[in-house]
Amino acid sequence: MEKISEKKRFSLVARLRSSDHALRGLNVLIKTCHHLWVEIVFIILGIYLGFVLHISNIEWVLVVFAFGLVVIAEAFNTAIEIDIDLTSPTYHPYARDTKDVAGGAVALAVVVAGIMGALIFLPKVIALVF
Repeated sequence: MEKISEKKRFSLVARLRSSDHALRGLNVLIKTCHHLWVEIVFIILGIYLGFVLHISNIEWVLVVFAFGLVVIAEAFNTAIEIDIDLTSPTYHPYARDTKDVAGGAVALAVVVAGIMGALIFLPKVIALVF
């Protein structure tokens, strides 16, 4: 372990290079996670409805939080699946359980986001229709 005096000094160039890794990770997520495309459709729909129905600032915060929750859960799920595929190339029940739990976390995030969306948008749609 490095001593505090031996640590590297802050470097803006190093920080920018490390952001390349994050962008590459987002690229991997977009290319490998097919469910993400369905979620992106709902994100676009939510943004459209937010503008059309004139949701409040706090409702925007909640909508953005809900979208972020789902996408972040999907990113962790994808990372876990990639890691499990690497470390356990043959079938193992623990590998299956790990993937199932990660997928379950995404499902929970989607349910929470759906409930938040329903609580924000349904009253406004009902008021608009009736």
